[in-house]
Amino acid sequence: MQKNTPVPSTATTLVIGATGKTGRRVADRLRAAGGSVKAASRSSEVHFDWEDPSSWAPALQDVDAAYVTYFPDLAIPGADETVGEFIDTALANKVNRLVLLSGRGEEGARRAEIRLQESDADWTVVRCGFFSQNFSETFPDPVRHGVLPLPTGDAVDPFLDADDIADVVVAALLDDSHIGQLYELTGPRLLTLSEVATTLTEAIGRQVTFVPMSKEAYAADISEQGFPGEVATHIADVIALALDGRNAFVTGDVEKVLGRPPRDFADYARSAAAAGAWDLPVASVI
Repeated sequence: MQKNTPVPSTATTLVIGATGKTGRRVADRLRAAGGSVKAASRSSEVHFDWEDPSSWAPALQDVDAAYVTYFPDLAIPGADETVGEFIDTALANKVNRLVLLSGRGEEGARRAEIRLQESDADWTVVRCGFFSQNFSETFPDPVRHGVLPLPTGDAVDPFLDADDIADVVVAALLDDSHIGQLYELTGPRLLTLSEVATTLTEAIGRQVTFVPMSKEAYAADISEQGFPGEVATHIADVIALALDGRNAFVTGDVEKVLGRPPRDFADYARSAAAAGAWDLPVASVI
């Protein structure tokens, strides 16, 4: 049973995964709105580890709301149970306002959503698919060198900007009219991965080519980039799942919440390129 307790802009919000793509953006926006942020992650001063439940209650002390992001992904087996245990811990610590970052088309994510929706929390679910910023912030090196490798064929997706996600999350945290709502966010149009590569080519000024890969080859490739083997395998599985066609439709929920259309992938690509996301390293001079 929801309590519908409004959260003022001056409230303290626990941001889980505050160094991640959406977490750091949410934290910045909340601070800009005059709120206090308790930025939590495995490596931050406020320690939070999904694999260490003893870290949860200390992180929840003296906060009014929480933005909940699960690492590595809600689709992994058992994630919904872990999130359910966290929800119970939050409510026991009188943190009722919870905004959950969820995934589109993921059965595990849906189970986590249900755990939240059936709780006594004042909840909002923000369901998202493939982030545009994955190309510049998670896996920039292949694009930098002219390759867009992914574990799928020439898939179609409404790629979503992380800044739009953060704006929706902050609106949900600060305005109690969003309590009890599930928002499924997308970009404004569908793009094939070949079209993504063409858009990146135009923005960067160097050729970028989409290269389809098997999940096994992709996992091995990103493992070489520093992702642990189990995490790399999971990332490959999740990307292949997200890009198998189940999410190939556009919704109007970004505009419903924010009163403006979502950011187009081409605008993201131009901005990221101008900021140097894919600049080639300058050769050292001996």
